[in-house]
Amino acid sequence: MSSAVDQNYKPPLSERLEPYMAVIAPMAMIAAIFLFMAIASPDRFYRISNLELILQDAALYMPMAMAMTFVITQRGIDLSVGSVAVLSAIIMAFLVKQFGFSIYVGIPIALTIGALLGLINGLVITRFNVPDLIGTLAMDLVYKGLALLLAKGLVLARFPDILTEIGRGQTPFFIPTPAVIGMLTMVAGYYILQRTHFGRYTVAIGSSPESAELTGIGVKRHKVYAYVLCGACAALAGLMLTGKQNAIQATMAPFFNLHVIAAVVVGGTSLFGGRASIIGSFSGVLLLAMMLNALVTLRIEFFWQPVASGFVIISSVALYAWIQKKDRDGAGGWFADLKTAEGQKLVRFSALLIGVLIALLAIGGILAGDTAPSG
Repeated sequence: MSSAVDQNYKPPLSERLEPYMAVIAPMAMIAAIFLFMAIASPDRFYRISNLELILQDAALYMPMAMAMTFVITQRGIDLSVGSVAVLSAIIMAFLVKQFGFSIYVGIPIALTIGALLGLINGLVITRFNVPDLIGTLAMDLVYKGLALLLAKGLVLARFPDILTEIGRGQTPFFIPTPAVIGMLTMVAGYYILQRTHFGRYTVAIGSSPESAELTGIGVKRHKVYAYVLCGACAALAGLMLTGKQNAIQATMAPFFNLHVIAAVVVGGTSLFGGRASIIGSFSGVLLLAMMLNALVTLRIEFFWQPVASGFVIISSVALYAWIQKKDRDGAGGWFADLKTAEGQKLVRFSALLIGVLIALLAIGGILAGDTAPSG
């Protein structure tokens, strides 16, 4: 009798939705931005050209977000992606512009250099037992310094058409070429995470490095693999940035690190390891690109953009840390826990952050209306 009841048991909607919250949460915020902009500035935000610009901006971060998902899932972090992207692109630019190399040779060399820089990061962390945060921060300074030494203040510009096509081209279906490249990297990352030993080992290492080591998984070796992947994807992003601007200089990409990590965390990948979502990272990239585009559309000052990104990171980390705590405590569905005192605090905190973001957008819309030229 009891077995028949168990077979007919249908879990409530809250339990069925829990595995998909990494995607539902950023998608809900994307929908909220769409609705707000439909009221605040529909004529500018909903132009086809602006939607293509959102995709083009998001595409720049998709390869790095995909690779960063593997790094963070293994309880690591890479703060050098921006410098790796710029240094790889500058070396490629010098080979093409100063030494006459073909662009078809320069692009593979840039990707290889990115992978080598990622390998250096991995070896510094695993061989010298340097914490990921300190190791990649130090190497970020090294790579940034090398880029400044090589460029010497120069702006290298006017590259062959193939590079500009990678950075800002258009497909026949009105989808930017960089968006196609970015989505292909996301699809590849999803396949690697879900269908390969490396993906399964990544989650296992993040869940418990000691247990993974005892089961025969080469923890240090797989951490190096993750950083090599991150370096190669950062180099690809550097090529896309160079093509988009049709120029490269050493001071480009100052907020790459913040933006990529924010997108991955917003998408549900846990900073504590063991929880990964490539689809969530993709949603996080779209969310941040759309949010920053909305701020620009409403003519809010550029310096408010990192502020908004910071609020999104704080709220996302707080939410997912709370969810993970409930999972460890075995407290059941976290929807039910919203009625507790702790859950109510989280709801009020999230509402406050959302209110601040909406206020920023609203103030920007009012100021834009006041400063718009008449006639």
